[in-house]
Amino acid sequence: MISIVTPVYNGEKYIEACIQSVISQNFPELEHIIIDGDSTDRTVEIIRRYAEKYPHIRWISEKDRGQSHAMNKGIAMARGDILGILNVDDDYAPGVFKRVADIFLSLPVPAFLVGNCNVWDDDGNLLYVNKPHRLRLAQLLLGPMVCPYPINPSAYFCHTALLEQTGTYNETYHMELDVDFLLRAVQVAHIKYCDETWGNFRLLQGTKTWRDVQSGTDRAAHLLRFYRKDLPRHQRWCVAILYPLCNSHVLTPVIYFWRNPGQLLPRLKARLNNLFHST
Repeated sequence: MISIVTPVYNGEKYIEACIQSVISQNFPELEHIIIDGDSTDRTVEIIRRYAEKYPHIRWISEKDRGQSHAMNKGIAMARGDILGILNVDDDYAPGVFKRVADIFLSLPVPAFLVGNCNVWDDDGNLLYVNKPHRLRLAQLLLGPMVCPYPINPSAYFCHTALLEQTGTYNETYHMELDVDFLLRAVQVAHIKYCDETWGNFRLLQGTKTWRDVQSGTDRAAHLLRFYRKDLPRHQRWCVAILYPLCNSHVLTPVIYFWRNPGQLLPRLKARLNNLFHST
């Protein structure tokens, strides 16, 4: 069974499309666990209407301590051996669950399975495709401008048993919770990357990820320094030396776009739009 966990708070604009994205997978062994944070808009009304019709939907609505706490509550409810996280404003490509389930049949436990993710802007324009194929700890610790992280959980899945070794999402983190989990997961899981597009992520204006992209900020930089301790000594020193070089204002754009040429034009377009809109 695949368990999909969706945390939501006041998400009436997106929750119906999110629920339909899971339904449209037409996958028989499935549960969609929706954790609502006591929304004050129509979110609960929409969830209830779908849950009455589709028995694979399980949900609760109560106050929580934020996104990571909501996700952990959903994970604790999960009964499937494969786990996915779907944020309320994201969705899956067609046929992903069948494909993922087939791949997991050949993977050892625990496994972490990653695909590509389309990144869209507010107007429905495809900005770029996130292809995080460098997923070893030492690579990720060089920073996302050199080795991009999986940008959104709609494009990755894991054995539920993996969280017995990594622990659940750190509830003290509200901005960098995904990166923290990723850096723990790649140390203990069998990692499998597939060059296939599985998820769709909306880079909406005003969100934390959008603000990071606009400012060039890596909000997880302190985590990268913290997790260096988990590397062998020789790798630890190499990463400590290379990280500031690879993330300097001069070298970062050169290294990043050399490794990810498909993202150059979308970034230039975004910068030009900001320039014209600000004048």
